[in-house]
Amino acid sequence: MAERWILAVDLGNGGPKVAAVTLQGEVLATASRPVAVYVGLDGAATQDATEWWGCVVAAAREVIARANVDSNELHAIAITGQWGSTVPVGADGEPVGDVLLWADTRAHDLVRDVIGGPVSMSGIAPHKALPYVRLTGGAPSPSGADPTGHSLLLRDRMPEIYSRTTVLLEPVDYLGMRFTGRAAATPASMILSWLTDNRRGAKFGYVDSLIVRSRRDRARLPELVPTGSILGPLLAQVAEELGVMPGVPVVCGIPDLHAAIVGSGAVAPFETHIAVSTTQWIGARVPFKRTDVFHSIATVPGLDPAYPLVANNQETGGAALQWLREQIVAPNDGLLGGGSVIGARGAADDHVAPSFEDLLRLAATAPAGCEGALFMPWLNGERSPVEDRDARGGWLNVSLRTDRAMLVRSVLEGVAYNGRWLFDAYEKFIKVAVPQVRILGGGAQSDLWCQIYADVLNRRVEQVADPRHAQLRGAALWARICLGEMRLEDVPALVPIARTFEPTGAAAYVDGYREFSSLHKTLKGLYRRLNSVR
Repeated sequence: MAERWILAVDLGNGGPKVAAVTLQGEVLATASRPVAVYVGLDGAATQDATEWWGCVVAAAREVIARANVDSNELHAIAITGQWGSTVPVGADGEPVGDVLLWADTRAHDLVRDVIGGPVSMSGIAPHKALPYVRLTGGAPSPSGADPTGHSLLLRDRMPEIYSRTTVLLEPVDYLGMRFTGRAAATPASMILSWLTDNRRGAKFGYVDSLIVRSRRDRARLPELVPTGSILGPLLAQVAEELGVMPGVPVVCGIPDLHAAIVGSGAVAPFETHIAVSTTQWIGARVPFKRTDVFHSIATVPGLDPAYPLVANNQETGGAALQWLREQIVAPNDGLLGGGSVIGARGAADDHVAPSFEDLLRLAATAPAGCEGALFMPWLNGERSPVEDRDARGGWLNVSLRTDRAMLVRSVLEGVAYNGRWLFDAYEKFIKVAVPQVRILGGGAQSDLWCQIYADVLNRRVEQVADPRHAQLRGAALWARICLGEMRLEDVPALVPIARTFEPTGAAAYVDGYREFSSLHKTLKGLYRRLNSVR
């Protein structure tokens, strides 16, 4: 008898990953497609939602062929991915403009009237933030890099696109609409719109007063359904595109934060995971609603009404290593090789283009602490534990002794130091000591990086098996929970741990973190001055 399976989609910042997953959470095959990103000097950060969908279909067809599954045995479709981005969709269900990504800050001046004022901190006026925080746990970003800013940008500066827009959708809800034809959202997917009352036991639905404060058009908001709902059956025309049977249930999409909770197996209250994906975050289910405006940490609607999730985000996680390889070590700019015979080892072979695995092996040869070289991973500004769109990355304390191995390792250490900076604020936020963390995401594939995290955090680190695909596994298992086939408490037995890393007490990391933790305070004025003249 053919085995039932789930099609899971994870729409990440770099493009969609698609997997065929068994009902027990085993990932049988995956496929991914890169998606172009436009980043402009004016703060623009956009993608093409039509390209998203084409990539999802192509990757799904590849997965179905590679996994050797019976297309007639498709059990459900599960969706997860990025959040805080906006897709303007027309009456025909097609995008009418570019996706405005979570990093798009072009509306920073437009949100001042919504959230700013003469008396403010980090661009937030307390009297304007309080109505949001009291009901939702958060508030629109003064950077404009969220759905509130996106809506204002479309309305005030892109009126031609806005006039053709019938609904503004989060990425996971856009994919759900493409699969089913239904444009609907959940409190989980709408988190960064800050339009739902997220207090425990509160009335379900949008809050009219917050819609008015945010200057949103209610008619362009999607239908709101409970988190964990079945969105609808798979459309026949989409089923034909994919080569599967129509009518299978499509589960409402959840943000990657929620999928990571399930995919980590750390589902009990206060059990903590750290995700080292393109970005980086630390999360857990908790039995309270709380907000820390000063460190950009809040609880948000969770997988169920009883337990919100702790939400935060660091703009650059694994993307720092990707940037190093693509822009410094082996850029596709026609200039081959590297080195100048000055310093540590001189010129490299001019035909070498190291892989990520090569870079990690090289990093392992460098000493812990990299002889004091520090890397700041704020390549796209920062959100947690500080909101600073002007912060930037770079190295400090580099000398002629600093070779490429130390440069690579310092990037791994800098991202881990940044995680520790957030972890310190996170522990204070939840008011519970965290003895160990689960680690997942593409960065967690590296045993070296996992050990660095254990040493920098001074905590036991448990590496989830197949960490790169943990969120795909989480989305698939969540689909089964939504279908009533299993409980959240059943998940840990289906999420194996590959390795456990114990802290070694490396003194270099104690010294390194002490210096790193003071860098932003020291340099924030410099960043502000340099980036105010763009």
